[in-house]
Amino acid sequence: MPELSGPGSFAIGTQAHELAVSGRAIGVRLWFPARSASSERAVYRHRRALPGQQALEIAEAGAAATHAAPIIGQRFPLILISHGYGGWAEHMSRLGEMLASRGYIVASIDHRDQSFTDAATFAASFGGVLLNRSRDQQFVLKAALDGKLAPDVTAQIDPGAIGLLGFSMGGYGTLTTAGVPLDPAAPAFAQFPPAARSMLPPPDALLAQHVKAVVTLAPWGGQPGAMAWQDAALANLRKPLLLIAGDQDDVVGFERGVKRLFQAALGADRYLLVYREAAHNIAGNPVVVPLDADFPTIEFLADPVWRKDRIDAINTHFISAFFDLHLKGDDSKRRYLDVPTPFANQGQWPSTFGQQWGGMTAGDNQPGYWRGFQRRWARGLELHHKAAGE
Repeated sequence: MPELSGPGSFAIGTQAHELAVSGRAIGVRLWFPARSASSERAVYRHRRALPGQQALEIAEAGAAATHAAPIIGQRFPLILISHGYGGWAEHMSRLGEMLASRGYIVASIDHRDQSFTDAATFAASFGGVLLNRSRDQQFVLKAALDGKLAPDVTAQIDPGAIGLLGFSMGGYGTLTTAGVPLDPAAPAFAQFPPAARSMLPPPDALLAQHVKAVVTLAPWGGQPGAMAWQDAALANLRKPLLLIAGDQDDVVGFERGVKRLFQAALGADRYLLVYREAAHNIAGNPVVVPLDADFPTIEFLADPVWRKDRIDAINTHFISAFFDLHLKGDDSKRRYLDVPTPFANQGQWPSTFGQQWGGMTAGDNQPGYWRGFQRRWARGLELHHKAAGE
């Protein structure tokens, strides 16, 4: 696994909380640097049940302690995590725990998307997601900054160091939460009655000022059938941006969806990490799929080509470097992002006949290889960079 994918030096605590947003109940899972480790580890449970599909009971043992006290007297950046449609707060718990161990307070939202049984209720459910993703994010962010969410933890937040991280529909929400207004006339909202279009959440300018960096994994909304934001609005985004996607993503579209967002965000210093041959599910824990699982369950949890544990480690590596650079001001992490070639397969790390490297990761002595990766192991990846204005 790449160098920055492992845990940091902090013990991890976790808490689960309930909030009410416009008459809806949502949840928030917190991970945070804790005073000391504990033997009482969290178990994250979720039941995934959709019409016509076999129900799946998930129980994952976490690294965080459920009764750990937060570190006080020290400020930490906050990262707000937002899952995809049909996801849950602990869908990316491994990433959340790793970030907390590296000195971040992490708030992961459980949006509790409306269930559905047929085409009509699905349309209502998906419409609710379009209306509520950014609204939920802004509500939780404000509650955390105002001390109305777990004040024993959120009192330690550095309000000048806020990061957003969203997958799929969560990525759709993060762009608006970061300051990009939705276009009510976009194809995404064509089926909305005028009253519903008027309810699309605008960005909160004061909250957006706190946001210093944005990560979107397979973000929904850029593809031709959605076009949720105008190019001019995307060009006004001034936050550093990391987009992560599979180049075979047929849910949000790669060439005309994610790449369009990357090209259009002209005002942002931005990166695009690409998993070659990967589909949409380039986020989420590497859940052990039961042997008797039906195919829809497998397709939701797995990728046809990539191992999920490998994806999770690579995501953690680059997301850690990106947030450390932009939220902690750790300029040494720029070396992991400014790769010597945008195509990992073209990296150069010469060796002599029969030479073994023993798991060494590329560093100053391997300037032609992606930093932090073992020799031969930076494969199937692309990392593109454009500075603001390009």
